[in-house]
Amino acid sequence: MRRFEQKVVLVTGAASGIGRATVERLAEEGATLACLDVQADAVEEVAAAARQAGVEARAWVCDVADQSDVARVVGEVVEAFGRFDVLCNIAGIMRTSHSHEVPREQWDLVIGVNLTGTFLVTEACLPHLLESRGNIVMAASTSSLSGHPYMLAYAASKGGILSMTYTLAVEYAKRGLRVNAVAPGGIETPLSAATGAMLPPDSDWSLFGRISPVDQNRGPDTVASTIAFLASDDAAHVNGEYVRVDGATLA
Repeated sequence: MRRFEQKVVLVTGAASGIGRATVERLAEEGATLACLDVQADAVEEVAAAARQAGVEARAWVCDVADQSDVARVVGEVVEAFGRFDVLCNIAGIMRTSHSHEVPREQWDLVIGVNLTGTFLVTEACLPHLLESRGNIVMAASTSSLSGHPYMLAYAASKGGILSMTYTLAVEYAKRGLRVNAVAPGGIETPLSAATGAMLPPDSDWSLFGRISPVDQNRGPDTVASTIAFLASDDAAHVNGEYVRVDGATLA
């Protein structure tokens, strides 16, 4: 499939995990790609790999929690490519603590990157997406929909992202903009691999059965394929929706 030929796509969190898999999938489908991440070397590598796949791709170092940085980069993307048609809001971090012991700086960091960062990028991109009558795909989570122990700030940020998805979809539908979300769970990424090491030492591991896939964890490409569907014209009548990609975790 070449559903993204003549389309410009901006991907945040592009250097690893679901963001990187999304860049790879959209490159296969012919997209022109703006790859954003705070990891300079890694995001350059991702953009270079996309160019090897035969598409135009550029890397930008961007802190999504920094409003001036976001405004600068979005302006440079538009200057470089003339417009863009799709925003994939994937950048995110995770920290864990007992909920009665969450340090304020941890809360502010996670909410700042995941929720405020998603807002800042969306706000900067909206005028351009309204002009192109494009669409947005948000990275929510199974934690948007169910309890995730020791991840209070992360779950709150992802719940907010899902609420943002609904609001934007309703507000801008008549202006030609679609906004949807994926809700992954049980996905093997650098972020998920680090979760065990981040957990408080006296964590109750029995609680994690409720947020695990019925069969097995899978790779980020399974989420990227869903993002590609939602961002494509195949999903023209899908708006204000989330799609769980979680191996029946919440079924």
